[in-house]
Amino acid sequence: MGSIFSTLRRAFGIVATKSTTKSSPMATIAGVTGAQFLPGTDAFDLNKYQYATSTYGVERDLNPGLIVRPKTKEDIALTLKYAKEKGVAVAIKTGGHQYSGASSTSAPNIQLDLEDSFKGPNDRAIFRKDGKAYARTSVSWSLGEFNAWVTENKVFVPHGQCTEVHLGGHVQTGGWGQLGRSFGLFGDHVLSLEIIDADGNAKEITKASDPDLFWAFLGGSPGNFGVLTHFTIQVHQDEDYNGSRGMKALYFYDPKTLKRLVDILVEMSDNDDFPRNYDLCISVLSSAFPLLDLWPGLDEVMARKHPELYGDNGVILWPRTIVVYAQWVPFESGDVCDMSWFDRIKEGSDWILGKNDVEEKPMSQLTGDWIFRNVREFEKPYVKRTYTTNSRTLGKDGWADWVVNRIDAIVKPEHNRCWLSAQLQCYGGKNSMFTRNAGNGTAYSWRDTSMCCTMDCFHNPETKTRAEDWQKVNDEESLGPNGIFSKQDRRVLWGSWGDWNLDSVWRCYYEDQAKYDKLRQIRKTADPYGIFTPNPFCVKRAD
Repeated sequence: MGSIFSTLRRAFGIVATKSTTKSSPMATIAGVTGAQFLPGTDAFDLNKYQYATSTYGVERDLNPGLIVRPKTKEDIALTLKYAKEKGVAVAIKTGGHQYSGASSTSAPNIQLDLEDSFKGPNDRAIFRKDGKAYARTSVSWSLGEFNAWVTENKVFVPHGQCTEVHLGGHVQTGGWGQLGRSFGLFGDHVLSLEIIDADGNAKEITKASDPDLFWAFLGGSPGNFGVLTHFTIQVHQDEDYNGSRGMKALYFYDPKTLKRLVDILVEMSDNDDFPRNYDLCISVLSSAFPLLDLWPGLDEVMARKHPELYGDNGVILWPRTIVVYAQWVPFESGDVCDMSWFDRIKEGSDWILGKNDVEEKPMSQLTGDWIFRNVREFEKPYVKRTYTTNSRTLGKDGWADWVVNRIDAIVKPEHNRCWLSAQLQCYGGKNSMFTRNAGNGTAYSWRDTSMCCTMDCFHNPETKTRAEDWQKVNDEESLGPNGIFSKQDRRVLWGSWGDWNLDSVWRCYYEDQAKYDKLRQIRKTADPYGIFTPNPFCVKRAD
């Protein structure tokens, strides 16, 4: 089956092998028109792959008893009916990018794979009414496909940067991304959800028609309330934001350069009055990262400017790098861009790629530039961390020095066989739409977040302990009552890590007991048969 993950499956050795599924065999489902794969076949082993397979495939037994790739909503209803009759559960996958493996399951449960289910001409449309623009789309499109589509139509909406993340999981976990401060989350723009419920009924829900279920779907416990197939969102039009500008810059990795850039980010984060118009994201990537996926045409530029990086065979050894995304967007006629903010980011001789002038572009084109075009950062197992904080004293507390030192500890050593992908981004301030959208009918947590910090350490099998020890220090020093980053362990469902039993660590993902208990009650109603309980990483149903 022609999935974009095929190359990675081969890289991890997940091809033409016997299934390791331990439970009793399942049967295919009568009447389903889409493809079905049973354990013990090459097709099954190819199609069970997910992002988390490299890290948790064995430990969490990510081996469903049956994989169903439905073509229609009727196929989904038949699958759910079958699961109810057999007393098994269904895991829902659109892109399979969930880091903990929550979009997979173990036998005898079923994997419902919507990656290619709804990609026909009637599965997405953009329409305009009363001067506003809207988009109806299925969950089966990847962010790369969705981004290209909206850019072509001169509209945009905030979303993440990983090209092969698909819309179903992305919208349910929020859709954190580059425009978080200026426009909020992808999920903040949802107007209606089209779902198949536990009884196989197709229905459309809105904040008005079913406020509890709408709220729970958007940030509550993704994939555990029903099967999301399509949704409608409001999008923004380029013409309403004339004069927007941004930059994407690449620097050779150097701790001094990183410290200078992180200081700018911290000043922005600590200033509660910082204007909504600005967004800034800083990434750090170890050597061997496939930079061409970020920067089409980079190879020619690097060959001309830095021939010393190429070996005798003419193949480049991609260096350690820092990548910066920064943008400004006008909201009112009197808004003026403070170019000194961009100048501070650009200053110094460490700039190796990018135009010296900030580009003035339509917002849809700028968001097109933010997409990471690689499927995953490194084709390795990983020890993941994503932290958030509501601190407004990161500068005073010395977090910039701390995070630069921690990054340098894993990036600087040569041949340590660990590879870092880090991303630091500001979300906060009283003007931030990420903050101001709190209470908008969605359940996304930690709306008072000022900064989000992701530090994922990829490793070889023999260096797993090194990666785990490095992350252990990060946990101990950055989190807790004396934590330099956050006094509370605040995680996000899209960047989950650690304990696989959500019920035991729910305080890391939800603000309070009342919210968690409300989600448990909604789950009890939405999932009365346990069909949508395929693994421990979901909100526990109320008794």
